[in-house]
Amino acid sequence: MTLPGIGVFGTGSIVRIIIPFLREKGFKIEAIWGHTLAEVSEVAADLEIPFHTSRIDDVLLRKDVDLIFIMCSPSLHAQIAVKALGIGKHVVCDKPAGLSQSDALKMVRAAQYYPSLISIVNHSLRFLPAFVNMKQVLEEGYLGGLVTVVEVRVHMGSLLHNGYDWLCDDIMGGGILALVGSHVIDLIFHLTGQRASRVHAVVRTFTQTTKHINGIRHVTSPDFCSFQMELSGGTLVTATLSNHLQGQLSQEVLICGGSNHLLARGGDLYGYRNGQEEMLYVDTDDLQDVTFSITDSVPRPYVKGLRNMISALRQAFQSVEDKRGWIKEPVFSASTFEDGLYVQAVIDALRQSNKRREWVKVNILTEEPDPNPLLSAAVRATAISI
Repeated sequence: MTLPGIGVFGTGSIVRIIIPFLREKGFKIEAIWGHTLAEVSEVAADLEIPFHTSRIDDVLLRKDVDLIFIMCSPSLHAQIAVKALGIGKHVVCDKPAGLSQSDALKMVRAAQYYPSLISIVNHSLRFLPAFVNMKQVLEEGYLGGLVTVVEVRVHMGSLLHNGYDWLCDDIMGGGILALVGSHVIDLIFHLTGQRASRVHAVVRTFTQTTKHINGIRHVTSPDFCSFQMELSGGTLVTATLSNHLQGQLSQEVLICGGSNHLLARGGDLYGYRNGQEEMLYVDTDDLQDVTFSITDSVPRPYVKGLRNMISALRQAFQSVEDKRGWIKEPVFSASTFEDGLYVQAVIDALRQSNKRREWVKVNILTEEPDPNPLLSAAVRATAISI
């Protein structure tokens, strides 16, 4: 089975990592899109991509493109994903799934309407071996019963580039809550099978200016957040995410149940059971075989997970089981657009909690909000009077 040709949307640092990994697995990059011709032409030349454009349809309508990677600003995620699915293209979309639940719901409906197409969100931590093993031992009953407490700590450097862009703007999807918190929220659901019922959060933007951003515009995207979640099964989650640690990422996920616990630190997995600590998985992948530069803007655990996710995609398209020439099994554990909608609902609730300074219930959108409620109310009143 021939692997599908790929069209990429975006020119950021994640794109310079994804494209070499895709080529490593045998995929061919046919086209790339960028906001401006100047920026996309530079990336296309550096990565030797034959076609580049600043027009969305120029990529989507290419006959040699069957798989779309959406790695641009969240404001365009829903627009590109819905159109791509509508013309028969498979879609891998970066997190978060759009800017709002309304965006994510449009993506969910498009995916439901075209179930024969792959439609997944890039929550690459699901494919990191430490968490693959953690989920497996949890399902095997390593903790002996109910998961009681989950603690997550992520400390890393700044997510900002030198100049002002969407990463600096909270409304445009920038900041540690949307970009890292989305991974954490999705991972907890993936590991425990429980969704958040209510949340409480503190979200802050401490760094409002930088050496390169100090004029009229200032940074509004948060660089710190601490939140709690009560899950549907009674588990309590506490998470602290910060952009104030320069250098390597520090990430820990602790899951407790009874007198036992599991701890993922970086890419390693430790267990504690029956009074004894044991090493369950040792991360020996130092990415030494990678032939391109990996910047600190994309932490290594996420890079390793991404590489494994791309391997799963390759297996999906190489396993011929239906007329489209792919099967869902290898990407079964990937985050779906429905999962992306849930993550957006939690992020919305966390933002509301920060503003209101109280616990907030998580409500998942089931239908798109009325764009003009006053007009709709008037129409309904007219219909009633008639």
